[in-house]
Amino acid sequence: MNDSYIYIIVALLPLSATMVVSQVNPYHALVIRGILGAVAAMLYAILGAADVALTEALVGTMLAITLYAVAVRSSLVMRLGVLEDQLVEKDDFSQLLDNLRAIFRKRQMRLELVPYPNSPALERALLEKEVHATCIPSEDADLSLATNEDKNHPYHTVIRVKRVYEIIQSELISTATTLSYVSTPNSGEK
Repeated sequence: MNDSYIYIIVALLPLSATMVVSQVNPYHALVIRGILGAVAAMLYAILGAADVALTEALVGTMLAITLYAVAVRSSLVMRLGVLEDQLVEKDDFSQLLDNLRAIFRKRQMRLELVPYPNSPALERALLEKEVHATCIPSEDADLSLATNEDKNHPYHTVIRVKRVYEIIQSELISTATTLSYVSTPNSGEK
């Protein structure tokens, strides 16, 4: 009996594992991880280990992929706190949001707007780590340290995650906002 097909299936294991590790997009990595689990389950079944194949298919592939998908989906969100009255369509604000969404889309992230009734609630949400950043109209912001050029922008965005601040600062094209970084205790954890 010719068993050369087993060598081909065995060769798919390191190939698919390498593809999982080299993926930039986490959703593509999840799909390839599913393929890796399916190949492993098929190999176990062919080699006569049906119980191991079933375990790999159910736990190693289906359950793991579901849990990874939930984790990836919840961790790739940038929560932006805004005032409730800002949600009314304004050209400057919608342009700013479009620009931010484009920046995060490149990193497979999504922008989630979280409305708050007033500026103190918004500031408290930032300090309590309910949101990653806040964006408020400049007239509501404390711009005591701002330059005259900063005061000409209609919005002021405060970011508590250093890496997000660096990304937005380097890629933001919109002139509708000024950016500030605020360090909160253990700001990198949430």
